[in-house]
Amino acid sequence: IRDDLVTGVQTCALPISELGKYLGGSKMRVIFMGTPDFSVGTLEAIIEAGHEVALVVTQPDKPKGRGKTMQYTPVKECALSHGIEVFQPVKIRETANIEYLRKFNADIIIVVAFGQILSKSILDMPRYGCINVHASLLPKYRGAAPIQWAVINGDEFTGVTTMRMDEGVDTGDMIAKSTVRLAPDETGGSLFDKLSAEGAKLCVETMKMIEDGTAEYTPQNSEEATHTSMIGKELGFIDWTKPAVEIERLIRGLNPWPSAYTHLNGKTFKVWSAKVIDGSDDYEPGCIYHIGKNDMYVQTGKGALSLVEVQLQGKKRMDTGSFLRGCHVEEGSFFTL
Repeated sequence: IRDDLVTGVQTCALPISELGKYLGGSKMRVIFMGTPDFSVGTLEAIIEAGHEVALVVTQPDKPKGRGKTMQYTPVKECALSHGIEVFQPVKIRETANIEYLRKFNADIIIVVAFGQILSKSILDMPRYGCINVHASLLPKYRGAAPIQWAVINGDEFTGVTTMRMDEGVDTGDMIAKSTVRLAPDETGGSLFDKLSAEGAKLCVETMKMIEDGTAEYTPQNSEEATHTSMIGKELGFIDWTKPAVEIERLIRGLNPWPSAYTHLNGKTFKVWSAKVIDGSDDYEPGCIYHIGKNDMYVQTGKGALSLVEVQLQGKKRMDTGSFLRGCHVEEGSFFTL
């Protein structure tokens, strides 16, 4: 803060994000737990809001690529860029790790897609508890893959929920929610980005409510809960006997990972994008019944799909027209069921 020598008016040259430190605002001492890209936005938002992130806890580094080079988690990279200490325990529940966390005297622990289950000792450690940012409108889609399943199941709406964690899996009392409408062409990747941004804003708002004493904690109705299973590569195998609308949602939900795929002439054939069209009862599911300059139509159990973006094993991802100009496909041939 400085005085203007002419007008006598005091002005502030600090970024808005730093003002809370100097205006007497109540700010929390935070331990942040998270691992993937989805968590980074929330960590950045907490820092931007002026809270003191004393420690970041994330999963251990993993080898990646042919050279097996150890790669930092996205959250670790973010923490180090801000000069924040990083802790990477293999098992956070071990006694020595719990005692290490206790040394930081955190007011609150924020958890966003951390990837490990917290013990009661950790849950009870901070005075405001452990607050989780979960990528669904709880109690719907508890579990590990709420984003992908919202797309795969054809939901019109999803969102994020902040909750005070308990010993169950996503069963804690809800604090706040933010709703997001899915676009007709929504993919798992695009919804991931939307919910990451919404979760970051909602977390900071929730922390303010907790600070102000205005937060309300609403128990979940477990009878309304649905549980999502882990997403694995095997889920992406396309069953052409299913309706086209279901297959198209699967393709979008698993884009960009792990992707939907089938087999063409013994090679893996990924389908990145497709459109539902009217099919014909004259063809069996999996039959490639039409090949045009830029078109490839595949019969399903109900209706058909026009493949828009594809990738043959060993080749780059490309639009169907580009693929057909470089690879001959016979009308009447089949994708492997």
